[in-house]
Parts: sequence; C-alpha cells; structure tokens
Amino acid sequence: MKSNQPNKITALYCRLSKDDLLKGDSYSIQNQRSMLTDYANKNGFVNTQVFIDDGYSGANYDRPGFQEMFEMMEQGQIATLITKDLSRLGRNYIETGMYIETIFPRLGIRYVAIADGVDTAYNMGDDIMPFKNLFNEYHVKETSKKVRMAFQAMARRGERLATRAPYGYKKDPENPKKIIVDEASAAVVRHIFELCIAGKGPSQIARQLEKEQIYTPTMYEYMETGVRLTGFNEEMPYRWTPDTVSSILEREDYIGNTVNCRYTRLSYKDKRRVERPESEHMRVEHSHEAIIDDETWRLVQKLRANKRRPKKMDGLDKYSGLLFCEDCGSKMYFVRGRTIKPEAFCFVCSKYHKHNTVEKCTPHTIRVGVLDEIVLAELNRAIRYARTNKEQFVEVAMQKSTAQARKELAVLQGEYNTLMNRKNVLSTLFKRLYEDNVIGRINDEQFRILSSDYNEEQADIKDKLPVLGRQMEALRDQTNGAEQFVTIAKKYTHITELTPEILNTMIDKIIIGERESKHAKKAVKQKIRILFKGFGELDDLMCV
Repeated sequence: MKSNQPNKITALYCRLSKDDLLKGDSYSIQNQRSMLTDYANKNGFVNTQVFIDDGYSGANYDRPGFQEMFEMMEQGQIATLITKDLSRLGRNYIETGMYIETIFPRLGIRYVAIADGVDTAYNMGDDIMPFKNLFNEYHVKETSKKVRMAFQAMARRGERLATRAPYGYKKDPENPKKIIVDEASAAVVRHIFELCIAGKGPSQIARQLEKEQIYTPTMYEYMETGVRLTGFNEEMPYRWTPDTVSSILEREDYIGNTVNCRYTRLSYKDKRRVERPESEHMRVEHSHEAIIDDETWRLVQKLRANKRRPKKMDGLDKYSGLLFCEDCGSKMYFVRGRTIKPEAFCFVCSKYHKHNTVEKCTPHTIRVGVLDEIVLAELNRAIRYARTNKEQFVEVAMQKSTAQARKELAVLQGEYNTLMNRKNVLSTLFKRLYEDNVIGRINDEQFRILSSDYNEEQADIKDKLPVLGRQMEALRDQTNGAEQFVTIAKKYTHITELTPEILNTMIDKIIIGERESKHAKKAVKQKIRILFKGFGELDDLMCV
C-alpha cells in the first residue's frame, strides 16, 4: 500500500545509542538511513524527511530528533513514520505501546517497523508487537544493570569514574585513569582555601576572584582544551559564583582522596541525578597528589560547618564560631549596631540574648576590646613558650593530650575491627545463603527473610564504619597537635593584630565565664579559658 497523502511528509526515523555501537555497523545511523531510504523508494513513499537521534537511549522519549518529528505530527505535517525495527522507536514497553496503539492512530499516522513486519495500515504484527516491545525494554533494563555493576567494580578498585579531572588537576597523559596536579589552577584552589581561613565566605571569595581577574573553571577549561562545559560564558570569563567556590571548598579530591558513587540515577527510565547518602560513597584515600594539606582542609570544614553569614555591617566578626558560654555551652552572640560606639561592641550568651531572661542563662557579657587584649596576650605567650621551649613544649603537650586520646583510640579501633570482621562474615554467609537457595536447600521465602536480616545488618555496619573512621582520624591528629602548633608558631615572632586566619589556625575555642558583678561599672574579674589547638590551655601545660 503506497502513501495516499503525497503532500505530507514520510518520516524516516533513525536512533543509535552508545550500547548499539557495540553491536556492529548494522545498527549505525548510516546503515539505518540507507535501509529506510531504500524501503521508501521501493514502496512508493514520497516526500521523505530523515530525523536522527545519535547517541540517545530508547528508554525514554526525551530526544531532540523525536521531539521535532512529533511536533510536526501534531501539526498534521506527517502521514507516515518508518523505522528499522520497533527498538529504534523506543525500548520503553508502556510508552512505545501507547504511541503505536493510541497516539499515532489518533493523529492519523501510519507506522512501519521494517524488520519486525509491523505496518499499522494492514494491522500487521499487532499480536506479537507488545511482546517485542516488552523484550526491548528488558534489554535496556539488563544493560543498565550491567553498566551499573561495571562502574561499581571500577569504583571499588579506586578508579576515577568522572570523565574529566576536577579543577586544579588534569588527566595524566601516561594514564588517563589517573590525575596529576595542574599547577596554574592548583594555585587558585590554594588561594580560595586561604581566603576562607582568612574569614571570607563563598560570596566574598567569588567577588575577590573576579576582582583579581582569575578565569572561572569553565573558562579556564576552554582556554586550555577548547571544550565548552556547562555554564561556560565567554562574555563573563571572571564571573565566579558562590556555588562554584563552595563546591571547591567541599571536594575531598584536594586532599588526595577519590570519592566515587556520590550520585546515581533513579532508574534506567528516570535519568534524574540524585545524591547518594554518604554511607554509600566509595572513598579511596591518598589516590593522587594532594593540593591542600589535611590540617587546612579540616580547619576549612570546621569554619564552614559554623555556617557563618555576612552581617549588615563590616562583614563577619573574627571570633565567629570560637566563643562559647561557660555555663550553658551556647555560642556567644555578637552585639553591635549603628548607634553603638565601636568600643561598646560586645559578646553575650546567645541563649540569654534569645530569651532575655536569667532563667535560661546569664549575659556573660565581654567587650570586644577587652577580649582582644586577653587573646592577643595569651597568643603571644603561647608562641614565645613554644618557640623557646620547643622540645619540652612538645613532650609535655604530647603526654597531656595523648594518654586519654590513645585510650579512646584503642576502644574505637577495637569497635572498628569488630565491625569489619562482622562485615566479612556477613558477606560469606550471604553467598552461602544464595547457593543454598539455588540448589533448593532453602525455599524462596526463607531466603527472603534471612537475606533481609543480613542486608539490614550490613547497612547498619556500612553507616557506622565511616563515622568511626572519622573519629579515629580526629584522635590521631590530636596526638601530633603540639608539633603542628610549633610549626605554626614559627611563622610569627610577635602578633600585633588578630585576624580570622590567626584565630582559626591556632585556637580551638574560647570559653567565657560570667563576671563576678554583672552590672558593675568598673572592671571586675571574669574567667576566660582559651583552648589552643593540639594541647588545650597553656597554664595547664606550663604547670605540668
């Protein structure tokens, strides 16, 4: 039967997915186009127009070529649609059936699938067609499962799954699966971390980079390789965004770790990208050269965990995230205003400030100027002691901080080893359980109940192991904190001005006690405890 609507288009639709490339030239776009054109000429189909989707899966219909063709169908411009076979139209059983059996007839479209013998003008292939569509969808599902398993195997081996290197790195020319430091962009990464430690937030850092006319990551990639990545804007080569800065500050790649499987797709039908829980991430430590040292990384993560936000006046206060009330443990609230003189700026307990009642807590008020004098004096005293008594300082600090840390570390390590052993046992038990089910020793219901229990226990272990790992790492770092403090102290001979960088690098927290007389107009005693990174209070250390 020839087309009886010569003024309308005969659509020849070709589709090729990445998976189809593995099957040989018979699935190529060129082969499909040749087959469809030859079939149209021999069977009297005129006014042909080819629509192509090269590199698109058949699991859904969100394809540019198909959407262009379907829009013309709805406008009444197309009379006939011809594909090589049913799978070229799509591999989604429900949607493909809906198009062939409902939408195309409603629009008056004749559909032909050459290899499957389908021609809706003659109702040919109607009985077997739904089953072929079902098998086509099954193929997509199985392919998706195999690809997912292959990627997981690569992730477990520590191979990078990302197609391109993160900003600051480049692919190793000798091994594309590895990355090496790109010194030009790595210098920018270090600069971003330094600005964060200096007290700047992502928005401020983004403005600073733009002011310094530093190329954005997408512009830098284009300048180096000619590749236009998503978000590339040639007209604004220096326009950094806060989100870009935040993503750099959060990436573990910069301390030498590879973190795979951070994202996944909802299903082979739904290609939306969703973030996996941290327990499902596959982390390989020290997989490549680090750009940022561990201490800088931990400090930046701590600063960002405080979620500091810019104030309406003069940006951020330098003590943000460091001051705590001695009695209730709440953070101290920075009090200032346009009508208050700078010398009257002060900190008060945030719980008291929120409720404004002594039933919750008391003010614990301390002027900023007074606090600056105390902290500056203690910092310089600690630096002098660390520089002039290096060996004694390190030895005593190590003894003080290590004894308790080692006890806690031993307990955590024992718990960690127990969980790892149980994890290995569960893997063995699950394999045996599966084999028993296959050979008929246990039925499917027994397998389902037992495997469900094992899976729940495995999931629980998987969640606990990363937490224990981080706790042990923090305790290990605590044991060499004194040496790190000495290294930092060497940078300074005498501090004359307090900056966010100095405070956050050298001080862990400052605890503010209540004044002896809350409403006294003259100076009164007030307990201030300064806990330095790595060893705690200086007086406790010097008294040992």
